[in-house]
Amino acid sequence: MTCTVLEPGTQLRFAQRTWTVVMLEGPRARLVDADASVATVLVNYLFAAPDFEVVGAPRRGVAPCGLLEELPEPVRERAYAWERHVREVETGLPAPGQAQAPREEFDPARHSMAEREAAKAAELTAAGQPASAVTVRRMRARYREQGLWGLVDGRAARRRSPVGRADERVIAAIVQALEAQRDRSTGTLSRLRRMVGWILEDAHGVGVVEVPPVTTFNRLVHALADGPGLLGTAAQRCRHSSRPAPPFTPTVALRPGETVMLDSTPLDVMVVLADGVTGSAELTIALDVATRSICAAVLRPVGTRSVDAAVLLAQMATPMRMRPGWEAALAMSRSVIPYERLVSLDGRLEGAAARPVIMPETVVVDQGSVFVSASFVAACGSLGVSVQPTPPANGPAKGHVERTFRTIGDRFSQYVAGYTGSDVTQRGSNVEDEACWTLPQLQDLLDEWLVADWQHRPHTSLRHPLAPKLALSPNEMWAALVGVGGYVPVPLSADNYIELMPIKRLGINDYGIRFDYRTYDHEVLNPHRRHRSTAGDGMWEVHHNPYDPHQIWVRLPGGWEEVPWIHRERVNLPFTDFTWRHIRATVERRGDRDEHEQQLAQALDRLLRRASNGEGSRRERTVAARASAAAALAQPATPLPESPDFLTAPTLSYGLVGAFIPTALDEADSEDAFEDGWDEDDHPLGAPDDAVDGFPAHEQPAAPAAQSPARPGSTTPPRRQPSGSSPPCRPRPRRGTEGGGVRAADHTGRLAAVRRYSPAAAPARRR
Repeated sequence: MTCTVLEPGTQLRFAQRTWTVVMLEGPRARLVDADASVATVLVNYLFAAPDFEVVGAPRRGVAPCGLLEELPEPVRERAYAWERHVREVETGLPAPGQAQAPREEFDPARHSMAEREAAKAAELTAAGQPASAVTVRRMRARYREQGLWGLVDGRAARRRSPVGRADERVIAAIVQALEAQRDRSTGTLSRLRRMVGWILEDAHGVGVVEVPPVTTFNRLVHALADGPGLLGTAAQRCRHSSRPAPPFTPTVALRPGETVMLDSTPLDVMVVLADGVTGSAELTIALDVATRSICAAVLRPVGTRSVDAAVLLAQMATPMRMRPGWEAALAMSRSVIPYERLVSLDGRLEGAAARPVIMPETVVVDQGSVFVSASFVAACGSLGVSVQPTPPANGPAKGHVERTFRTIGDRFSQYVAGYTGSDVTQRGSNVEDEACWTLPQLQDLLDEWLVADWQHRPHTSLRHPLAPKLALSPNEMWAALVGVGGYVPVPLSADNYIELMPIKRLGINDYGIRFDYRTYDHEVLNPHRRHRSTAGDGMWEVHHNPYDPHQIWVRLPGGWEEVPWIHRERVNLPFTDFTWRHIRATVERRGDRDEHEQQLAQALDRLLRRASNGEGSRRERTVAARASAAAALAQPATPLPESPDFLTAPTLSYGLVGAFIPTALDEADSEDAFEDGWDEDDHPLGAPDDAVDGFPAHEQPAAPAAQSPARPGSTTPPRRQPSGSSPPCRPRPRRGTEGGGVRAADHTGRLAAVRRYSPAAAPARRR
């Protein structure tokens, strides 16, 4: 096969026109087209043009070796044999470079091409392979055009259809039926076959097109549906249809906080809400992709709120304090984290647990209404955090956090009393009777497990560039990256906590501010009644806490002001907006709006009192128990004594669920009370003198709080301790108790944490 020669007189196609080469001078070629237009082009540029082609020159190409290897052996041998025959006809030799002389009948010097073609046809026919001179000429042309691939039998190289020779009308009906059930509940192939029959009858008439037999039909369905993901469960089909078009870019984070994934899932543990009522809990976590650290985790009753998602941002920016009774090995000063260097930059880390403090740059969330709500986006914007939603119903888009949930179930949830399993098929009997931990206690256990196990456990996906064969733990990875990326403390002020709460735009009238059939009023509103705000819509910015509707916060020209509910003294027990909506649905409106609000407050107080005394319907007790459990996590915490100035703001939770600040204890309480633990006589029915409702002084539940102090600057009085209320169960045993899970003295405290919350060490729930 000869090469194409570019010389004067050669015709070529270039720039969608036909040219003739009239002169070659050095690296340039002068071209003339049919319109006598002249062009001078560099030869290298001419050859590199995608549409360049020499008129009449054979097409050159490399034989597709990969396709040749897929052919059967006899087909390949036949192609190689034809290549030798064609070469012998054209050059006289079957293979190039042979030293022997060509055979007499194929010598180009003695015979013409037509004679050589006829001789080759006669030779092949005599050898049992009938062929004519025309066949030899056609094979020569194909070899010049396509090379060896042109000599392959096209029947063997033909791509077979996955559906074979099935009727196109049947194929169209199957595709239509598969598309129709994409969003439906999971069905069987027999249902799909019947649907295809109905489609064929409607489109072509009864009996015109028959549905294939069951075996053939199932083969066709799998051939058409397996690739596009039209079969499988409803969740699998929904996830596949919501995937964006590939190719995909892997998520790579090189510094802490660069990418943080937020998500919520039901925790596979039953908890005791109040008065022995059990219920489910929901877990929301923030996972840093670069270090795999769980920067924050919040438990609350089922029902995601935007305030629960926003509080994760506050927890991430605030160090986790060491809790009373935790092993000293869990402190940051005892970990691999460069404590001395970091505490010199951020004094809040003194006495903190070994959990990284990471301020996110970008948070990855799903399409849940909580994470894309205006209040959560506004909270992220106020902290300079970018929100990146994932495609709807697409778990793999945030696979890191989904895998973390599975690990939490395997390494934490299944060891907790009241474990329900991941689905109903794995649930044991009488799980409700086994549950004994309250929501605040379970939150405390989860926080301890995160520090003791998760942050110290090596992850196979965490590798240091200088030690790629060594798997690192999240704390080790954070210690390695913080030296490169740096650390900047971001202390949150009181205003930042209020900014994280849900937002409403309301007016200030003579009666105050009305919100969800509740009226909030205070004298601080007097200068602004019936006045329009300077905002665009003229309404005032109001922030509220769904877990504690006793007050709201209004942004006035002088800053934030707390405004109480006018009927807060009528309701002595904690409640949430979920409880309020339940009362609104059960109380019929009589009289004007003010009278109706008073009736709602009275009905709410009666409901909470009945539920606290074990009376009322099961629905009422469940509603009150959820309210008590949620409000227990929303009570303002007691500030630390002698805190530095930059710790003043974070010492209050401002009703944010999961914001924990330990109470101030004297030296005796902090040592003796936690070391001695409980005796068998310390049963809730026989509580000591310094306990309230069966809890020792250092284990008081967060709600209802006894004379909880008002927030500095607050104009509302402290809440009273409700009467007749008691905790649902006794607190978990501390170190040194019999049957309470004596801690093992290991360097991480993991075994101790597991024994603490296992069913064997769990306290019995009071009936």
